[in-house]
Amino acid sequence: MGLYVVIAAAFVIILLIITNIRIVPQSQAYVIERLGTYASTWQTGLHVKTPLIDKMANHVSLKEKVLDFPPQPVITKDNVTMKIDTVVYMQITDPKLYTYGVENPLLAIENLTATTLRNIIGELDLDATLTSRDVINTKMRSILDEATDPWGIKVNRVEVKNIVPPEAIREAMEKQMRAERERREKILIAEGQKQSEILVAEGKKQSMILQAEAEKESTILRAQAEKEAQVQRAQGEAEAIREVQQATAEGLKMIKDANIDANVIKLRSLETMEKASNGQATKIIVPADFQNLAGVVSAISAIAKK
Repeated sequence: MGLYVVIAAAFVIILLIITNIRIVPQSQAYVIERLGTYASTWQTGLHVKTPLIDKMANHVSLKEKVLDFPPQPVITKDNVTMKIDTVVYMQITDPKLYTYGVENPLLAIENLTATTLRNIIGELDLDATLTSRDVINTKMRSILDEATDPWGIKVNRVEVKNIVPPEAIREAMEKQMRAERERREKILIAEGQKQSEILVAEGKKQSMILQAEAEKESTILRAQAEKEAQVQRAQGEAEAIREVQQATAEGLKMIKDANIDANVIKLRSLETMEKASNGQATKIIVPADFQNLAGVVSAISAIAKK
């Protein structure tokens, strides 16, 4: 009987030991209380708690968490009501502070995010709100990180996910965007027309320059052709004069070779006068040596009689 009691007691002890053995995985931590008081924080590894004395108060994940909160209504500086939803990236750095610092830490962060966002947007007008997301993100991250530090939470990043302005504001913005697009379209069309006119004018200018150069070239070619023609005509006339002079020289040489004396020449002059006085001419030119010419005629007559 006593053996069974010992075996039963040993089995109970072993069972208690086994059930109180804990293996803490990576990126997790266990908060342990002893008799209702914080005792320790178990990190990664094998741990054994004291049966009936130690209790695991909280099981904490040390990974970064992403908290996507629903849109919050906010009012801008110029009294425009809109909805903004944010995303908070947070990480638990101290499991003890996270366990005992605040009741329901995630709900506390959500409410803190909403109030902080309202305060920041209340200092901005509509246009600044729509164009200053980086400023909003930076301010919110700084404020939330400082406020959650006593809770063992570190806020790594805050992002404004979406900004939803009122319907009337959206319609006005769409009209403004449409007008801006139309303005840009008109500017582009005007720039295109201007560029086209510039290109056309440049083309005309180039055409006129080319035409003027062509006319200049044509004028130069015509002048060269005329100059060449004049040179050719001058050369032809010079050649004709040389030929006439050469023919005259050859004729004189032939006369000289034929031994024609002065009497023959005078006779030729008389024949010329006879042709000139055939009744057609109104004037007769008498040579200065007419007497000598008469002597020549008498000599020729004497010769004829013989």
